[in-house]
Amino acid sequence: MAGLSEDVLRFIGSSFRSVWALELLLLLKRERHVWTRDELVTAMRASELVVTNAVDALVAAGLASLEGPGVRYAPVNDHVAGLVEQVEGIYAVRPDAVRRAIISSTASGASAFSDAFRLRKD
Repeated sequence: MAGLSEDVLRFIGSSFRSVWALELLLLLKRERHVWTRDELVTAMRASELVVTNAVDALVAAGLASLEGPGVRYAPVNDHVAGLVEQVEGIYAVRPDAVRRAIISSTASGASAFSDAFRLRKD
């Protein structure tokens, strides 16, 4: 995708399963404190399932950490924090490009999964 480096595209594809997850991460980054899931549901105007899935994915990606019953922004290292900064900057000026990168990475993963079950003619 034009304007997005391969490093940033790989990071987006491996870190965000949905735009909700990106939005949740940016909220955690912007307002740095420990958030409960109920607070995130309210702030994001999202369902508990969406928030739970996004939090779980962000923790697994090393972008957030669980602290008691809550979650906070916690990139695993400075390199990852820098990638988050880049994605945030691009998302602020070209949100559609970032959304397309998220959607295309999840779509390619889904098609690879479905291809595994495709019957071949021998």
